[in-house]
Amino acid sequence: MKLINLRPPIQPCTVTPKSQVPIRCCTITQPAKLINNNSYLSMETKAPKHWERLFLESGTDNSAFSPVRLNKRWMEYQGVKNWEGLLDPLDDCLRCEIIRYGHFVEAAYRSFDFDPSSATYATCLHPRSTLLDRSGYPDTGYRLTKNLRATSGIQLPRWSEKALSWVGTQSSWIGYVAVCQDKEEIARLGRRDVVIAFRGTATCLEWLENLRATLTGLPNGGSDTGPQCCRPMVESGFLSLYTSASPTCPSLQDSVREEISRLLQSYGDEPLSLTITGHSLGAALATLAAYDIKTTFKRRAPLVTVMSFGGPRVGNRSFRRHLEKQGTKILRIVNSDDLITKVPGFVVDEDDDEKMINNPKVHMVNFPNLPSSWIQKRVEDTQWVYADVGRELRLSSRDSPHLSGINIATCHDLKTYLHLVNGFVSSTCPFKATVRKMMNKKTTLV
Repeated sequence: MKLINLRPPIQPCTVTPKSQVPIRCCTITQPAKLINNNSYLSMETKAPKHWERLFLESGTDNSAFSPVRLNKRWMEYQGVKNWEGLLDPLDDCLRCEIIRYGHFVEAAYRSFDFDPSSATYATCLHPRSTLLDRSGYPDTGYRLTKNLRATSGIQLPRWSEKALSWVGTQSSWIGYVAVCQDKEEIARLGRRDVVIAFRGTATCLEWLENLRATLTGLPNGGSDTGPQCCRPMVESGFLSLYTSASPTCPSLQDSVREEISRLLQSYGDEPLSLTITGHSLGAALATLAAYDIKTTFKRRAPLVTVMSFGGPRVGNRSFRRHLEKQGTKILRIVNSDDLITKVPGFVVDEDDDEKMINNPKVHMVNFPNLPSSWIQKRVEDTQWVYADVGRELRLSSRDSPHLSGINIATCHDLKTYLHLVNGFVSSTCPFKATVRKMMNKKTTLV
């Protein structure tokens, strides 16, 4: 559901808090050029690693970078305790982790060919071995192991495909799998981390799939029987993109299962985490992939964490309950000014349908001529009642003095999300006059 198909050239933004020197916003800056081309750090300072740059840019004052060495607390930052005590105010280590995973999604965007007139439209622009480097994110310590493609199940008329070939692009590159291979980074993280990163909507058929907003049952969605509201159901278009295949391209589901199976065989005997991240449509696919992995591999699956940016709703309450029962951990980063996070369908609070059915006053006022049994059936059978999943980190474009006006496209953009995470302040924490001591004590500003 990315609202802008043709992305403009990425320009670094400069944030200037009062009485402080200009600071590079880590969400838009290209890390590869941060040290060499900008007078940001003293030339005497050794260029920091990728995670060190993130920690500097997040606004944390710590001379030894010790908080970013997750070590034994890595499971806590991956959500094993549902991020209790880390979200309000936002823990600086978690802030860096969120931004770090956001950069993997940004790399997917930067590597995608958005040009419909190009012969390589809807494919990856870079080889796996250099994708992160050429996307502007070197020194991550990760190596790509598999490219991922999504296929639409929508069949357009042949005349439309002949008129505009790009309209009927059925399969497109949507992301990748990367595995942490650097020993120092593994030691810092406290485990070997596997990342699955998904971009947002780009092709015509992906847009059409987004509009198929009614809920549909998951294949092999558990043993639940009875009313639809008791069975796990998800948005039809998202499921189509995840499970559809073409004669020349396997489904995204099969590709993910195959690669995770291979990685579990290779690294299953060591501490391992699986982090699935995505923006917009990619956030929805990340949630479906997490559910599928935990369902497919069950006891073999490592801790599965989703960090999603600007994601729409995905499924109903039964789907949410299944995710919780599986132990899948989901952190949804939401901009309250972003309309995409409020669709599709509508949300009924956990007890609202019960109140409507069982409370005589509510029933008589709103549905005076209808029996309770009929209302109950309508609530159970609806295909438009969704449920939000996981924990939520709620941001707002209105809280940033550097975002002028409320623009729908800007509010949904990934760079906006990372900018807001970088400057996120809860209601209990004063603005970052104290938190934004941007530089390490050993690093001098010019």
